[in-house]
This record gives sequence, C-alpha cells and structure tokens, in this order.
Amino acid sequence: MYNAIQTYIRFVYKFNRGVGVLAMYLVLVMMGILLFSSISKGVGTPQIWVIEMAQFTMAAYYLLGGGYSMQMDAHVRMDVFYGNWSAKRQAITDAFTVLCLLTYLVMLFYGALSSTSYAIEYGQRNYSSWRPPLAPIKTLMSLGIFLMLLQVLATFAQNVAEAMGKPFDVKRHPEDLSI
Repeated sequence: MYNAIQTYIRFVYKFNRGVGVLAMYLVLVMMGILLFSSISKGVGTPQIWVIEMAQFTMAAYYLLGGGYSMQMDAHVRMDVFYGNWSAKRQAITDAFTVLCLLTYLVMLFYGALSSTSYAIEYGQRNYSSWRPPLAPIKTLMSLGIFLMLLQVLATFAQNVAEAMGKPFDVKRHPEDLSI
C-alpha cells in the first residue's frame, strides 16, 4: 500500500509540476494582452475584449498553478509557533489543516462543476459588451480546483506518512519529478 501511495504522490507532483510550469507562461500572455490594450488605445482603436481576456488569463494562471504552488510551499503560512515544532508535530498539524482545506476544496469543486455544467448547457455568456462564453474559463476553473484536490490528497498522504515515522519527501527525490 505504501508503494501505491508513493506512486500516486510522484504522479501528482509530476503532473502538477508540468501544469504549473505551463501556467507560469500565462502571465506573459496576460502581459501581451495588456500591452496590446495600451497600444490599441494609443492608436485610437481600443478593443472591448482585452480587459476581460486579461482577467480570464489571470484566473487560469492562479487556478491552474494552485497545485504547483502548494507543492512548492509557496502559499502564505503563519509561522508563530510552527517553525519551532518537531517534524512529527508539524506533520500532524499539517494533516489536520490539509483536511480542512480538503473539505473546502470539495465544496468548491462541487460548485465549480455545477457552474460549469450550467454554462455549457445554457451557453452562458458574460454580461458585458463583448459577451464572451463562460464555459471555457469555468472548465479551466474546475480543472484547476481538481488538480489542487489531487495535490491536497498527495500532501495529506505525505503528512500522515511523516506523522507515522515513515516519511516520503518528494523534494528529496528530484529525479522522480523530471518532466
């Protein structure tokens, strides 16, 4: 069972790393869109789609990069007492907080799926002059939340293994994560 969990953790880390690296380039896409917006306004032909497209690109960036951000420990953490605790106590605390995050993400994913299916079924469009369809961004939203759920489960498995004294730290095995 331990080997199956290790395989799952490696797969999720590798997959989320690949998606996260690709998502990093969405910032450049967003910058290009905003640069185009500035140039088109300067020339006198502003476009109605650029700001919403930049917003959609930014949303895809942070939703698809959430799992990668979690595995890199890049999220904000309050560290008043945590840094002085033993590795086992940190793992137990992390396992509990990850369960809280898991509960939140399951509810968020349920809402995302419901919202995505509504957007697809009814051809939902944004209420703006451009009126873009919302199904593509809502699909990316659902995918990003799902990838974050996979990462949370992998992190939870790591925390439980560490609390039991059988740690498996993917960061110590970077050769397993090469893309």
